[in-house]
Amino acid sequence: MNDRKLITPRKLSGFMELPPYKQVVFDKMIEKIKNVYQNFAFMPLDTPVLEYSEILMAKSGGSIDKEVYAFKKGDTDICMRYDLTVPLARYVAMNVNEIAFPFKRYQIGKVYRGEKAQKGRFREFLQCDADIVGFDELPIVADAECLAIVDKVFKALELKILNHISNRNILFGYCEALGYKDKTQDILTILDKIGKIGKENAILELNSLGVSIDDCNNLIMLTLKNGKFCDVLDEIKDLTDNETYQKGVNELSEIYKYMQAMGVDENCYILDVGVIRGQNYYTGTVFEAMMPEHPEFLTVCGGGRYDNLAGYYTDKKLPGVGLSIGLTRLFDLLDQAGLLTEYKLTNIELQIIPLGDTLYECFKLQKFFSDFLVCDVNYENRSFKAKMKEANRKQIPFILIVGEDEINSGLYALKDMNSGQQWNLAKEDCLKKITEK
Repeated sequence: MNDRKLITPRKLSGFMELPPYKQVVFDKMIEKIKNVYQNFAFMPLDTPVLEYSEILMAKSGGSIDKEVYAFKKGDTDICMRYDLTVPLARYVAMNVNEIAFPFKRYQIGKVYRGEKAQKGRFREFLQCDADIVGFDELPIVADAECLAIVDKVFKALELKILNHISNRNILFGYCEALGYKDKTQDILTILDKIGKIGKENAILELNSLGVSIDDCNNLIMLTLKNGKFCDVLDEIKDLTDNETYQKGVNELSEIYKYMQAMGVDENCYILDVGVIRGQNYYTGTVFEAMMPEHPEFLTVCGGGRYDNLAGYYTDKKLPGVGLSIGLTRLFDLLDQAGLLTEYKLTNIELQIIPLGDTLYECFKLQKFFSDFLVCDVNYENRSFKAKMKEANRKQIPFILIVGEDEINSGLYALKDMNSGQQWNLAKEDCLKKITEK
């Protein structure tokens, strides 16, 4: 008697594991995103999951520090990457003399954050990033190109979005103009969560920092401005002549011009001053795309300009701009909302079922069909009825029945599992019948 204690199979929470029929849909979404990135002339890059802690944590800040998976191997401090942008900065700094600029790369890979697992929040998730890095300078048109990519990606995914675009220099400059330059980061942290804590609580928190009530109201009024790009620009362009503020206004004006030239759908983006983004490395353009028909999804794509990210690794100035789609989270939200209808239990287009001792001939037939479609041979030692039942459960569209009579005559029984129709045809005609559907 075996006294071995069985271990209960289980997985860690916050790690998505899809059944194959859902993984097929997930992989198709990856391909669509990849195709858009490649069509914009971006090249692939794959950086290691593990990085030296001093590299990865050089400029993170905020809650990210608490979420990073960190450990020691011997005397080496190691972290698992929490995004793909910092490893990109490290890669570019290491290879700056070999890279042709502007460097346009995309990376699709898993990242790790040890946050509380909950709906739409994962500890392991796939990100789909695209970034443009310049040497010394990077024209603002690169920001517009990333925004055009966001538009193209979600059209390829057949998902309706509204991209909320801003520039951090607007609020940075306004804080400077009001005399709160040394408190800007704390002020932006509060303004970034107005939607969660409400206007009144935001005023209380700002006031506790020493911001006057009038300035609190003016800051919140500016933060809440959003709408048609050109209209909001007209409203905010003359609020102050602060140099930093005007830099933000001018960059947004230029971006708007280029987006129009690139044919970005004006129904799919707005200017929203309140978009700040939590990561400290953003220095200019910032954006967050949302699905207006599903506001509960919150941000489904985000990104922005980071002029100083590589400054921790090199003296050379390597400004960049990029976008990131958390595909694991997006897929899960779409799935939970019942918005993914492409599910098929199998990718098999034709299954060959042998009758009697015909398995050898069935594999010869599979070789013929596999040049044109996904073909499978059911070689299980089960009854014909059981095999047909299983094919129906898997939603296999066509079945080819191969017995001795079929082999001798060269005419095979092809059954359409959806309509129930059946024909006796040569293999070439079977192929035509299947592919004409």
